[in-house]
Amino acid sequence: MLIRTMGDVEAAGRTIIINHGAASAVRLLLKGDNVGFSVSEARMRTGTVANLWYKNHWEANYVRSGTAVLEDMVNGRHWNLKTGDLYLVGPTDRHRMTATSPEVFRVVSVFNPPIAGNETHDADNAYAPSGELPPRTERMFMRTPNDVREAGHFAELASGTGSVAHIVTRDDQVGFSYSDVNFARGHRSEHRDKHHTIASLVLEGALEVKDLATGDLHRLGPGGLYCALPGEAHALHAADAVHMISILNPPLTGKETLDAEGGYPVG
Repeated sequence: MLIRTMGDVEAAGRTIIINHGAASAVRLLLKGDNVGFSVSEARMRTGTVANLWYKNHWEANYVRSGTAVLEDMVNGRHWNLKTGDLYLVGPTDRHRMTATSPEVFRVVSVFNPPIAGNETHDADNAYAPSGELPPRTERMFMRTPNDVREAGHFAELASGTGSVAHIVTRDDQVGFSYSDVNFARGHRSEHRDKHHTIASLVLEGALEVKDLATGDLHRLGPGGLYCALPGEAHALHAADAVHMISILNPPLTGKETLDAEGGYPVG
C-alpha cells in the first residue's frame, strides 16, 4: 500500500509552478507509480486567469475549495464552478479558467494518461504526451452533485455510516472513475478489492488506514492519500467525519455495490 501526503511533497520542495506562473500544483500520484492515472492538486489565487489545452490528456477536476468561471474557448459556453463540482476536459477542449473567490481556488486533478510529475505548460498551454489516450471522443463537461444524484449514481452505504457519489464513470471513457465519499465519525469497514486499484485522498477529517497484511496503521488528515492495489486488504476507521475522493481503475459503472469483502465487482 502506498501512502503519501501533500505536506510531505511540499516539505520536499516538489511544488510545481504551472501555466506560466498562473498556478501551482502538488503532485501526489505519478506515472511512475504504475496505477493508470495520476493525482495532483492545482491552486489558483483570486483574479488569476489561465488558458489551458490538454491536447494530449484527459483531465478530471474536482473543486475542493473556492469558485471560478470555466469557459469553453471553442464555443464560448461558461460554467460557474463551486466546491463539489467536477469538470472534465480533453484534447479538443481549449478552455479558460478565472478564479473568482477570495480564497484560493483548489482542484484535485486526475490525468489519463498519467503525468510524470515535472510537467509544466508549453506554448500551447498543454503538457507533453505521456502515454496512450483513452478512447473518449465527446467534449468537455461539468457535473454538479445534483447531476450525479439525478443519474442514479449516489448511494448510502449499507452500514448507514456514509455515502458515495460516482461522478465520473465507465461510460465517460477516460479510463478511470471518480467518486465523492463521505464517512460519519466512527465509520469502520474492511476492504479487499480483487479487481481495482483505488486511490483515495482525504479532503476533510481524520482517517485511519490499516494495512491488514503488515499491521501498519496510517493516520491521514486533509491532503493524505492512500493507494491500494488489487488484493491489498485494508481497514478504514473515521476518527472524525471524513470527506474524501476516490479514483478507481478499471472504472466503475456507478451502479455497483460493495461485495462481502468490501470490493467492487468488474462491471
